[in-house]
Amino acid sequence: MKYDYLIVGSGLYGAVFAQEAKKAGKKVLVIERRPHIAGNVYTEDIEGIHVHKYGAHIFHTNNEEVWNYLNQFVRFNRFTNSPVANYKGELYSLPFNMYTFNRMWGVVTPQQAKEKIEEQRKAAGITNPKNLEEQAISLVGTDIYEKLVKGYTEKQWGRDCKDLPAFIIKRLPVRFTFDNNYFNALYQGIPIGGYTKLVERLMDGIEVKLGEDYLEDREGFDRLAERVIYTGPIDSFFGCCLGHLEYRSVRFDTQVLDTPNFQGNAAVNYTDRETPWTRIIEHKWFEFGKDEEGNDLPKTVISREYSSEWKPGQEPYYPVNDEKNGTLFQKYQELAEQTAGKVRFGGRLGEYKYYDMDQVVAAALSAARQEL
Repeated sequence: MKYDYLIVGSGLYGAVFAQEAKKAGKKVLVIERRPHIAGNVYTEDIEGIHVHKYGAHIFHTNNEEVWNYLNQFVRFNRFTNSPVANYKGELYSLPFNMYTFNRMWGVVTPQQAKEKIEEQRKAAGITNPKNLEEQAISLVGTDIYEKLVKGYTEKQWGRDCKDLPAFIIKRLPVRFTFDNNYFNALYQGIPIGGYTKLVERLMDGIEVKLGEDYLEDREGFDRLAERVIYTGPIDSFFGCCLGHLEYRSVRFDTQVLDTPNFQGNAAVNYTDRETPWTRIIEHKWFEFGKDEEGNDLPKTVISREYSSEWKPGQEPYYPVNDEKNGTLFQKYQELAEQTAGKVRFGGRLGEYKYYDMDQVVAAALSAARQEL
């Protein structure tokens, strides 16, 4: 065998593991199905703008170890995520905060906002929220739910809010302050030079083969290495023998516009049900509208995002973490345990789990410590 580790996938999990294995003196080969490295965090240079090809990625963490680890390879800018919600031309601040409540109801104090939400929660008769709709109304009231949550969420997940679990909405911050920072994170920003630069530096000096599909020649690839770190979909590894796990997929319509400013913000969410896209990303504002030399950019690049049910052959993005898929994943995990001597499964697809980027890095570092 030529290598100690074959790493399938060059996203953040694979790149961090590869870096740690190399540091430990191991011989590593990374193979990637796509024609580029960096998985879904890949950024492509268009008109001097680092375009997030597979959707917006904003790094945020309270994990100092992870932050310090990544800062060995790149510096981060001071980007703060402050999205805007557009409901039929009405603009609201996200996350939900005092600006949102004032725009919706005209209230000016936190107490007034709380009283309005409590009044609407009582009118809806909700005491113990059983689904996403009831949880949202409990958190922010009926008006905000109807205008800013319902349509967006149903487009995102392709399901009625009554059929979605309550925990999905609990991730959304609700603040009774005038704070537009979406993330409650000590550290936040975008890698200066883009995410591709970060992954390139993580995998510096490591052999990488692009356009190689592990599942098309598994026996051949397995002969190359003692251990396999697999970051693809766990069900595909087993030929979907127990059935397909479900995902949501996203389609991107990306355009270069001959204008310096399209929407004035990195992210604008379209929360009505009728607008077919969920949001528009204007990539240049992740880096304050400037190139790496600090010059203003004369053009802009936008991406409209359309959410859809995943079908085989499409790119899987978000695991559908409901009871049915959770049960199926447990069965695949039992199969995975039988391969433990050869294969370790990791990352968002390998563990069928919604991971923030800092959690991916932390999980890869933990796996590397166990392995190495």
